[in-house]
Amino acid sequence: MYNIPHETIINNFKEIADKYQELILHFMQGRGSMMPRSLIDSDKNRIIASLMVEQFWTNPEKFCHLNIEYIDKLRELTTNSFAKFVGSPAKAVFSPDNRDKRFKDSSWEDNAYFDFVKQYYLLSSEWLKKNIEQYELSNDLKQHLEFVTKHFIDAFSPSNFAFCNPKVLRETLESGGQNLVQGLENFLRDIKSSGDILNIKTTDKSAFKLGKNIATTKGKVIFQNDLMQLICYEPKEKVHKIPIFIILPCINKYYILDLSPHNSLISFLVENNFQVFLISWVNPDISLSEKGFEDYLKDGILAPFEYVRNLGFKKIDFVGYCMGGTFLAIIIAYFKVKKIDSVHSSTFFTTLLDYTHPGELGIFFNEATINYIKEDIKLKDYFDGQYLSNSFSLLRANDLIWTFFVNNYLLGKKPMPFDLLYWNADSTNLPAKMYEEYLQNTYCNNLLEESNNLEVLGTKIDLGKVDCNTFFVAAKEDHIAPWRSIYDGVKLLNGHKIFCLTDSGHVAGVVNPPAIAKYNYRLNDDLSLSSHEWLMKATEYEGSWWNYWLDWLIKNNDNKLVDSLDYQNLEAIEEAPGSYVRR
Repeated sequence: MYNIPHETIINNFKEIADKYQELILHFMQGRGSMMPRSLIDSDKNRIIASLMVEQFWTNPEKFCHLNIEYIDKLRELTTNSFAKFVGSPAKAVFSPDNRDKRFKDSSWEDNAYFDFVKQYYLLSSEWLKKNIEQYELSNDLKQHLEFVTKHFIDAFSPSNFAFCNPKVLRETLESGGQNLVQGLENFLRDIKSSGDILNIKTTDKSAFKLGKNIATTKGKVIFQNDLMQLICYEPKEKVHKIPIFIILPCINKYYILDLSPHNSLISFLVENNFQVFLISWVNPDISLSEKGFEDYLKDGILAPFEYVRNLGFKKIDFVGYCMGGTFLAIIIAYFKVKKIDSVHSSTFFTTLLDYTHPGELGIFFNEATINYIKEDIKLKDYFDGQYLSNSFSLLRANDLIWTFFVNNYLLGKKPMPFDLLYWNADSTNLPAKMYEEYLQNTYCNNLLEESNNLEVLGTKIDLGKVDCNTFFVAAKEDHIAPWRSIYDGVKLLNGHKIFCLTDSGHVAGVVNPPAIAKYNYRLNDDLSLSSHEWLMKATEYEGSWWNYWLDWLIKNNDNKLVDSLDYQNLEAIEEAPGSYVRR
């Protein structure tokens, strides 16, 4: 069936043995990890284990019922699987969710062995999740336990093991094991080049080049300092009177909003007659280690804002994305105290203002885990962006880790080119001082929730003073900024507010151009409702939210076009996308 010379097979498995030995040696030398230390080294794990043992021995009967139920279902599964082995009809005890991509191969259903392995895994996973639900723990410890359990379950999926995955076995037989040779070679290369945390390749980076086929919207850098470059995009001859000033999160590269021409929000705004300015953050090294939270506000936002204002723009439509939105809210509240009347409107993309319930990301960013972060920072004097990137990936491990683990290391293939994943892998460092202060102000102490708790640049911040027109965009499946927590933060501001809930997640929910219109959005004017009530009464609209937001911007601009600024004579430091984004 497989016409592969025996010598080829023998040589391949010799090579596998050699590479496996090299891999074991690498780990024995104490190098390489797939998880942030906060998960595998936390005191919480020991506390939770102690409490679980105590509760089990105090009341073992409480857990017996679930175990009996598990044994009964396992007996049913075994009986049904045996029937399938001998060719008799058999009903499935457990079936995967239709959205679960791990078990899409037909062999998981058709082959009795793989069907049993799949169902046994799903049955055991369900039992484990129900088991931990019975333990009485604080909300903090319960959330941590559920998170760790989820990733334990994800990691031990049979699809992640070569001899339990039908697709991998098929490839191994057809190639004589060459896929495993190539997979181990890929794994060794990645783990040797990754440092402390394994960086699994999720896209073919060689397929993209900044300024050539990604971040291509025409513009130029007109101002810069140690922390940022200000990009002015080439406008049309006639533009709306109020320009747009975009603040991206400093933990990412700006071109998430300018990926490819067909899905670039920047290009969309320019084509619809808006003058667009954007902050491109630097990727800091040790030389910027003493830059703090206030430096990012003063030099990173206020300085370029003053430059734009000096171009003659009295009013500005501000846009903040994620962490950039948190900065924006602080800046607008600062403006109110300083009586700077330049804010025409503000738009917040997937932005947390109230950090009471930060979701799963709170597991990584709290008082306990910040100590591990401090240790890492002491070694480098900056916070490694790869930690953040891996933390975000862990929140969607099956999609962003294990899918590529199987593709790269078991199937021995290269990942496909994908602009969004190219951006996702292009992580940015943060200065040590700034990152620690940011975590303390937000995730640890939630200082924006109450008026005047946060003081920056000698000014107490009160979000209740923000009364401009605001537009909030949240994503229903956001694993970084949960939409219900974003909704709670909306209520901290005053003025006329719109809350738009789009489908999908933190990035795909925002980058949803009308031409593709892959995801729908929901609106409800009554923001006095609870998040649950708001969702139940919201109206769902087909297509991208971009057009609705565009209409809102144009309406606020009185739908009048004026001459654009003299772009050709505007002095340029360099052409967009600039040099900071390349670092």
